[in-house]
Amino acid sequence: MEKKNIDWSNLGFGYVQTEQRFVANFKNGQWDAGGLTTNATIEMNECACVLQYAQTCFEGLKAYTTADGHIVCFRPDLNAARMAESCRRMRMPVFPEDKFVEAVVETVRANAAYVPPYGSGATLYIRPFMFGIDPIIGVKPANEYQFRIFTTPVGPYFKGGVKPLTLRISDLDRAAPKGTGHIKAGLNYAMSLYNIVDAHEQGYDENVYVDSATRTHIEETGGANIIFITKDGKLVTPKSDTILPSITRRSLLQVAKDYLNLEVEERPVALSEIGEFAECGLCGTAAVISPVGKIVDHGKEIRYAGMGPVIQKLYDTLRGIQMGTVPAPAGWIQVIE
Repeated sequence: MEKKNIDWSNLGFGYVQTEQRFVANFKNGQWDAGGLTTNATIEMNECACVLQYAQTCFEGLKAYTTADGHIVCFRPDLNAARMAESCRRMRMPVFPEDKFVEAVVETVRANAAYVPPYGSGATLYIRPFMFGIDPIIGVKPANEYQFRIFTTPVGPYFKGGVKPLTLRISDLDRAAPKGTGHIKAGLNYAMSLYNIVDAHEQGYDENVYVDSATRTHIEETGGANIIFITKDGKLVTPKSDTILPSITRRSLLQVAKDYLNLEVEERPVALSEIGEFAECGLCGTAAVISPVGKIVDHGKEIRYAGMGPVIQKLYDTLRGIQMGTVPAPAGWIQVIE
């Protein structure tokens, strides 16, 4: 497969239109067979449910070229399961999980020329999403839905080396108890847009949200889960019903236990204890782990080691699994070609 003439090393994390995308429609109580199309335009009524009441959810995963030249995806079955949970919570029809994985494979295979070569630092980002498409004016779920997957080549999260992030404790809330914080719904991210722009304007890279009920425990940031490393090398990550269950975080916990023999603890993390940790990182699809240099809590600075030794090992090991240089646990790698 001849690759597209793209300057892979200078790609940013943005949208580059590729040739094929997958589309399936839900109507009269059932999904059609779906298939690939070259049409990147969505047509819908001005009263479409998604435009009125934000009935939409999405996923994000990547395809890679491994060291031995294969194109692979990382744990797409978990993305399928998480999207199914999002759909159930949003009163949307579940796109069958096996069909989800098949559609991911089909879409990536159709855009194989856009999968960056091994060693370029770039990957093919995959965005499955679903939305209510028929006209709805009363406050209720849609009757018809569209499921789509598009792909776009993206550059690495870190440009020109690792730069530890500066975070702030947010005064605004991300999610309410018994709300939708645990699913990947568009509305959750819409709520964070004001706050992330404000953070950037104030010189911060991201917001750290605390629980909205008591404002005493760390939850996550606007776009990633958070992990801490204790001074004796234990991995600690917050546990809460309003945190999005990150597939990267889940994988890192297993890597920590099974590959690095680290002690792992999922538990509520008090805001008052974050100064006791040695390392801190944000984990997600975009960068595996982004090191944190400091968290600012209303003028009080808590500093960390940045890309410290434990976070570096976690990053190297999981990245190696994804790139095919470290043996992967059974079922983690979906080979596409």
